[in-house]
Amino acid sequence: MADPQLIEWLRQLRGVEREFFDFRGQHHRVSDDSLEGILAAFGHDLDDDQAILDAGRELAEKEWRRVLPPAAVIRPSRDSRIAITVLRPLLPTVIWRLRLEAGGEITGETSLPGLPVLEERSLGGLHFARLSLSLPEDVPTGYHRLQIEKTDGHAIGECRLIVVPERCFEPESLSRGDRLWGLAVQLYSVRSNRNWGVGDFSDLVTLIRKSAAMGMDVIGLNPLHALFPADPHLNSPYSPASRRFLNPVYLDPENVPEFHRSRPARKLVAGDEFQARLATLRSRDRVDYAGVTEAKEQVFRLLFRTLMKDGDGERQHVFRQFVEKGGKPLKYICIFYCLHEHFGSGRRSGGWQSWPLAYHDPDSEAVREFAGRHRERVRYHMYLQWLAHEQLAAAEDAAREAGMKIGVYRDLAVGVNGSGPEAWADRELYTPRASIGAPPDPLALQGQDWGMPPMRPDVLRERAYQPFIDLLRGNMGTGGALRIDHVMMLYRLWWVAAGRPPGEGTYVYYDLDALMGILALESQRHRCLVIGEDLGTVPEAIRHAMDDFGIYSYRVFYFEHDEQGAPRRPASYPERALVTVSTHDLPPLASFWRSSDIELRGRLGLYPDEQTRADTVSFRRRQQESILEALRDTGLYAVADSGEEDAGRPVSPALAEAIQVYLASSRARMMVVQPEDWLLMEDPVNVPGTSDEHANWQRKLTVNLDAWLESDETRRLAGRISAARKTVPAH
Repeated sequence: MADPQLIEWLRQLRGVEREFFDFRGQHHRVSDDSLEGILAAFGHDLDDDQAILDAGRELAEKEWRRVLPPAAVIRPSRDSRIAITVLRPLLPTVIWRLRLEAGGEITGETSLPGLPVLEERSLGGLHFARLSLSLPEDVPTGYHRLQIEKTDGHAIGECRLIVVPERCFEPESLSRGDRLWGLAVQLYSVRSNRNWGVGDFSDLVTLIRKSAAMGMDVIGLNPLHALFPADPHLNSPYSPASRRFLNPVYLDPENVPEFHRSRPARKLVAGDEFQARLATLRSRDRVDYAGVTEAKEQVFRLLFRTLMKDGDGERQHVFRQFVEKGGKPLKYICIFYCLHEHFGSGRRSGGWQSWPLAYHDPDSEAVREFAGRHRERVRYHMYLQWLAHEQLAAAEDAAREAGMKIGVYRDLAVGVNGSGPEAWADRELYTPRASIGAPPDPLALQGQDWGMPPMRPDVLRERAYQPFIDLLRGNMGTGGALRIDHVMMLYRLWWVAAGRPPGEGTYVYYDLDALMGILALESQRHRCLVIGEDLGTVPEAIRHAMDDFGIYSYRVFYFEHDEQGAPRRPASYPERALVTVSTHDLPPLASFWRSSDIELRGRLGLYPDEQTRADTVSFRRRQQESILEALRDTGLYAVADSGEEDAGRPVSPALAEAIQVYLASSRARMMVVQPEDWLLMEDPVNVPGTSDEHANWQRKLTVNLDAWLESDETRRLAGRISAARKTVPAH
C-alpha cells in the first residue's frame, strides 16, 4: 500500500482532481483505487514508495532546473511578461534574443538584479530565483524562438514563444450583428439519385449551392475524420481512427479526374451489374458501410493505377507534394490501414493490440519491412487521403463562390479510438491505461466511458503544444467554422482508469490559457470561427474563457429554460452563440414531441429503474406544456382546444415550424436546423450509451436531396426562418 501522503503529493503535481461536484451539486471524493489508477496512467510505479518519491521530486524540480519552459504563451494585449528561472548569485546582465517566425529577430539586454522576483527555492545546495521578464508589447503574433544568453553569447535557455491574439476570428458579418443560419447535416445520411449509398462531397456541393440560394450562410457537418475502412462497423464519427485525416467513404469516385482518364473504371461503373449494385445501396434506409466501401474500393484501385502509370504529370506532382507535406503522420495512418487489412482478413479484427507484438511499434523493423513489401498499397491509401482533401476543399470553395458568409463548419471530435493509428503511433501522448468520458449526468446516470485514450497534458507541454497545433490545422481547412466537441477538454477531461466503472473517474487538468491562446491564433490564421460545444457539466472557468476569447457557445433549445422551467425567451439568448433545436445525441423534434425517444431508451434498458423512466415522462410532459405556452405568448402558434398537441401524439407540421421560427427569432447570431426536423423524422442518429444495440450513425434521410430542397414547403419554411433571422428580437 503506497504512502497516502506521497500519493496526494503526486496527485497535486499531476493536476488530478481529488473531489468534485456532480450535476446535482452533490460532493464526491475520488476513491484511492481510482486515483491510483489515474496516476498509473501517467506511467508511475505505485508499488514502491521510493519510486513515487523520486518521480515526485523530478516533477517538482523540473521547472526550477531549466531557465525556460518548452513553450511560453503570451497575449501581449494583456501581459507580455514571461517567467525565467536562474541561479543565484544572479548574472549582472543577460541578452534575450527573439527569432521571429517570419524571419528577422528582436534582441534586448536585461539586468537580472532589476527584475521582479516571483519565487525562490533551494535545491541540492543550489539557490534558484524565478524572475519576471518583460518582452516588447508589439511582438507580432506567431510561433517564435526565444533564447536567453550570457553577454558572451553562450545560450543558457531557449523556448518556443507563442504570441497569441486577443480573440478568435469572427466574420465581419457576425461582428456587425448579422444573425445567420443554415443546416446541420450528417453527411453520410444524405440521399441522392447519384451517390453510391452514402452522402458524399458532391452531395455537399449541391447542398451548399441550393441552401445558399435560399438565404443560408452555413452548412454544419458531422466529423469527417478518418475511420477504419477494413472494419466498416466502426462507423462512429466521434470515435475516429485519426482526427488529422479524412474519411474516404465521402469521396465521389465519378468526380475524380482519373475517372475520366480510366476506361476500365468507366466501363465497370457503367455495367448493368454494378449499376444494380449501386441502386441497391441507394435504396437502403441505413448506410451499408461495408457495401459502399467495397464498391468504391473496386473503382479507386483502377483510378490509382491510372494516376501511377499514365496519369497527368501535373497531378502526379501535386500528389507527391501532398505526400511530402503529410510526412510521418500520413505515412503512419496509411501503413496502419495496410496492417489492419492484413491482420483483419475481412473480419472484425480489433485494433493494433491484437497484432503480433513486433508490429506494436510503428518504427519497428517488422513494420518497416511490411511497409516496404506493401509500398503500392500504402501509396494507394495516401491517394485516397489526397482525393478527400481535394474534394472537401472544392466544397469549401463552392461555399465561398455561392456567397455564404461562413460556409462549411466542421466538427472536431474529443478524442481518437484507442485501437487506431494515432494511438498506435504515439503511445507517449495517448496513454493506453485510461480512457476519457463524462461523470454521471441526466442522460447517463452511471457516467460515460467513451473508450478513447486521453492526451497527456504533460506530454503536450513538453512538445510545445505541437500535437494540438497540428490537430487544429488539420481541421480548420480553408476557413468557415470549427465546432469543438466537448470544449471542456481544453480545461479538464474526465479520465477513467482502465478496468474502473465510468462513474469512478476523476478530472485531469490541462493548461487552459495556453490551449485557448493557440486556438485563437490558429483561428485567426485560418479565418475560422470557433464554436465550443459546452453542454453537460461546464465549469465556470470554461464559460469565462469562451467569452474572453470570443468562442461561440452552443445552445440547444431542449436545454434552454429559465428558473421556472419555461423555455428561454428569444431575446434572452446570448448573442455569441449558435442555437439549434436538437443535436446528433438527442431526439429529433418529432421524436421529442411524441416521446418515442423515451420509449426507445426504455426498450434498450437505458433507465436504471422504472421510476426514473416515469419521472422522465412527467418532466417531458411539463416541458411540452411550457413550450406550447411560450409559443402562444409570442403569437407563433395557437394551441388547439382539442388537445391535438398532447404528448404521445405526432407533432404537427405547424407546431414543428413554430418551434423553429421561435428559435430563429433569438438574439443568437447563428442558428442551424436539422433536416430531420423539416422532414418530421423520429429515428435518432445516435442513442448515447449504446453500440450494437441500436443502429447508430447509419440512418439515412427519408427524402432525396433534390426533392427535399426543391419542394415548395422547404422553400416556404426557409423563407420564414430567413425573415425571422433578419428581424430584430424584441427585448
